Amino acid sequence: MRVTNKKILVLLCLVSFAVLPGCTNWKKKYEALNVENENVKGLLERERSEKGQLAGQVTQGQQTIDELQKQIEGLKKSPAEASGFGKEFDVKFDPSAGTITVTLPDDILFDSGKAELKGTSNTKLDRIYSVLREKYAGRRIDVAGHTDTDPIKKSPWKDNWELSAQRALTVVRYLVKRGIPDETIRAVGCGESQPIASNTTAAGKTKNRRVEIVVHMR
Repeated sequence: MRVTNKKILVLLCLVSFAVLPGCTNWKKKYEALNVENENVKGLLERERSEKGQLAGQVTQGQQTIDELQKQIEGLKKSPAEASGFGKEFDVKFDPSAGTITVTLPDDILFDSGKAELKGTSNTKLDRIYSVLREKYAGRRIDVAGHTDTDPIKKSPWKDNWELSAQRALTVVRYLVKRGIPDETIRAVGCGESQPIASNTTAAGKTKNRRVEIVVHMR
């Protein structure tokens, strides 16, 4: 049978039409696999990055825990020095409550029956403010006023509750004016309800008349 050029051309066209769809399908499959491969690579890279970040956070968290533990141990041994307030103040650390308490006798801050600060009290309060700002920024602070059991007679206050509250408020206002954020500090009037010594002696009453600055560590 004689094969003409025309027949050969027709056969080539038919073969081309048969092969082209297959090539197109393989190309689509290749492109799809390539996209999937890139997606997998992206997921792996993200996972590695997240693992690295997590490892960094764990390390940082452990360092923070170690630092806090070291600070707590120091506060247990020497609260005055470790807290930063120094030996000039009566400083106590309560591990269970997580608080540091600085106690100021009322005669350092106030005259008898008064709620206005003495001029000499500024030095003490300025020192406390400096430590609060440098070491305890953002911590919650309570300023608690306390009295003895002697009833109010000559002063304008209704009772010891009011006197203790006004004294605490005076200290809070001073610290806020110096720069302590008002949302982190509050005044608490305790009156005669929380004595630390007997009110049957003059020495005991002197100890009970006090202002406490309580820093919450947690």
